[in-house]
Amino acid sequence: MQTMAVQIQDNFIQNFMSYVDSHSENITISKDKNLEYDPYFYERQKELHQIKNDIDSGKIKMIENEDFWSDIDSFVETLQK
Repeated sequence: MQTMAVQIQDNFIQNFMSYVDSHSENITISKDKNLEYDPYFYERQKELHQIKNDIDSGKIKMIENEDFWSDIDSFVETLQK
């Protein structure tokens, strides 16, 4: 069995559901909670996994926490002048 995401025009939903009902032995519909909360969940997940892989492989360098906050503090100071 394969899982797919399907986008259906609002004016076609009844036709689509009729088709699904007539083929219910081969089609199962379930809502994906991740997509209910964030329609771009899987795209974001893929991007985060790629960033993690790039960090692990050394392709990109992660900024150390102290360096990050030091840079933020310096930036804020320039805004306050």
